[in-house]
Amino acid sequence: MKAPTNKVTAAGLLIALGIIYGDIGTSPLYVFNSIIDGRLVNEELILGTLSCILWTLTLQTTIKYVVLVLKADNRGEGGTFALFALVRRRKKWLVIPAMIGGASLLADGIITPPISVTSAIEGLKELPKLGIEDGSNTVVIIVLSILTLFFFMQQFGTASIGKMFGPVMFIWFTMLLVLGLVHVFDDIKIFKALNPYYAISFLKNYEGGFWLLGAVFLCTTGAEALYSDLGHCGRGNIRMSWIYVKACLLIHYFGQGAYLLSHRSGLVISDKVKSDLSINAFYDLMPQWFIIPGVVIATAAAIIASQAMVSGAFTLISEAMRLNLWPKLKIRYPSEAKGQLFIPAINLLMFAGCIGVVLHFRKSSSMEAAYGLAIIVTMLMTTILFANYMVLNRVKSGLIYVFLVFYLIVETGFLVALMVKFTHGGYITLIIGMVMFLVMYIWYRARKIKNRYVEFVRMEHYIPKIQELSNDKSVPKYATHLVYLTSANNPKEIEHKIIYSILNRKPKRADIYWFVHVDTMDDPYTSEYKVEHIIPNDIIRVDFRLGFRMEPRINLMFRKVVEDLVANKEVNIISRYESLASNNTVGDFQFMVMEKYLSQDNELPFIERVIMKFHFWLKDHSLSEEKGFGLDLANVTVEKFPLIVAPVTNLKLKRINDE
Repeated sequence: MKAPTNKVTAAGLLIALGIIYGDIGTSPLYVFNSIIDGRLVNEELILGTLSCILWTLTLQTTIKYVVLVLKADNRGEGGTFALFALVRRRKKWLVIPAMIGGASLLADGIITPPISVTSAIEGLKELPKLGIEDGSNTVVIIVLSILTLFFFMQQFGTASIGKMFGPVMFIWFTMLLVLGLVHVFDDIKIFKALNPYYAISFLKNYEGGFWLLGAVFLCTTGAEALYSDLGHCGRGNIRMSWIYVKACLLIHYFGQGAYLLSHRSGLVISDKVKSDLSINAFYDLMPQWFIIPGVVIATAAAIIASQAMVSGAFTLISEAMRLNLWPKLKIRYPSEAKGQLFIPAINLLMFAGCIGVVLHFRKSSSMEAAYGLAIIVTMLMTTILFANYMVLNRVKSGLIYVFLVFYLIVETGFLVALMVKFTHGGYITLIIGMVMFLVMYIWYRARKIKNRYVEFVRMEHYIPKIQELSNDKSVPKYATHLVYLTSANNPKEIEHKIIYSILNRKPKRADIYWFVHVDTMDDPYTSEYKVEHIIPNDIIRVDFRLGFRMEPRINLMFRKVVEDLVANKEVNIISRYESLASNNTVGDFQFMVMEKYLSQDNELPFIERVIMKFHFWLKDHSLSEEKGFGLDLANVTVEKFPLIVAPVTNLKLKRINDE
């Protein structure tokens, strides 16, 4: 599969608007509301925070992501694991920031739909006739209904309605632009915020100004999506469309700021205090007659923002599975559209998480506390991984240190400011992220523990015995073609357990023994195979080299390999039974899957014992090995064997004799 083109086209720009900017594009719904909550609206607050918003969008989104990080494309693909695949050979410990970044992005995906949709629906409070209040059951019921329908529709894919995303988001950004332009001249002083002096002065002099960075940060929460969705749109389309998006966002933020200075100066409004005057920095810009259409457009934009996050979560988990960082789960492909997939288990997990967040917080102003904390962690991890990417690309060390030090300081500042929200709901995000990270870490670490004790033997020592067995007519034939999946990277080696399965456990006579190995490549779309005839027409090894974005459909791929070998007259697959051979009947193929279970005869350290227990629990609740490799279950035999990683050595047993 070709990497997406970076050529800028009108269609590409529209697709970029629809896929990438939902999260960052819906941030005007809640950023200023979060800033002014419980604070006196005055010039220092509005100019200071607006200047912070402008320079956050410039430094974080424009310079870091649009200019720099988008360069790190893995054959056109982006995102935490695509970047990790580029740098993982450099340092082994880089798997940790990759796992933390991936887990945080998943946690963010559970917070984004509730806050976006709730913020949009809360616009109905602006219509007094409806009598809707903050956190009312009406808002909660509408939000839950939308989210339920949204997650139910995931199984059908977005091929049919995906074409609508671009035009809807174009309408949304144009609406932001128009609303901003209408109000930006309400108070001309607002343009002072262009000067970074006001941001610096605000952080130094305003009481609690530093802690307000947590609210300011919400303006750039969707920046990570620019990189994650690189494969869908191409670098050129993202960079060009960002110019329009950033202009719309800034003009709208300036419009909100000017309106607040002009119409709400001197007021203190808190959602904790009952008041006849309701301030909503976003919906107050709209005339009354436009509130209903505005709510509809905002809700549509919020749903598209949620779609981007959920689709991103599916892609992230599928990549994690291929990189052996997540238990195997069932993946479905609802349409032929590139990169479109559906993971039922993750969909259910995210649905439950979103419903829980809505029921727990009930209103968007409470959800803001949980929002942002996860995404700043992801950004920090991206900074670490990208710095290593720069090292690999021989960027001057001085520039690497400037990048690393500057962004570590900026992002650590945001992280500290966001930590003040921990007790107000931030703990929800961290708990979700921690659970996701633990799943990845246990899966990764358990594999390392198992690999320490996997015994490989030299193939050549056993070739004569296997050939002898194959020709021994006194042993009943197990299958014409016996296919084993092997993890041995070296073609001259094989796991001892496979040899034991063939020769010792119950001798398995076959005409041809096949050993199949699957290697996950750093390149996302590699799809190659290599054949080695260890003993022609007797013992054959097939190595598949598949990119981390490729589904390992081994059943289909193996069949294609066999067809190619038959066409080239490299192998004879006709049954060796005389009665069947005369009719040119193809022999049967039997796949052998070796499934491990944790033996009781182990003496592992406490931590490793806990890790292995959790690993096998996760394994029991995830997709089986044979389904994960896409094998036809009718032709699969699963053979269980004990995993003895640390044999018991000091068994105390005393013999006694009868007197």
